[in-house]
Amino acid sequence: MDNRIKRIYVPMTESGFYILFCLQQSQHGYGISQQVRQMTGGTLTISAGTMYGTLSKMEKDGLIAFVREEEKRKLYQITELGQEILTLELHRIERLYKNSKGENVNE
Repeated sequence: MDNRIKRIYVPMTESGFYILFCLQQSQHGYGISQQVRQMTGGTLTISAGTMYGTLSKMEKDGLIAFVREEEKRKLYQITELGQEILTLELHRIERLYKNSKGENVNE
């Protein structure tokens, strides 16, 4: 993995995390925003500007790839590189959670 990509994406913004997490299955921007709203009980709303700016950047950086178009909506899915970044971020979040509970983590 390119260290530049790792520095850019880890740690991730909350919006970036949810977008990448949702793309473990092919999805379009509107579908992602609906899924995130449902997952977070409405506490996180991703604006269209944030959504499409993030999708564009992640596609350019190789974290996600365009899959196909359905009813004029572009569907994207996470790539192998994106999955590596997501795994790093999940481990980081898990470590933070464990540390917040007073647990030490030896990685």
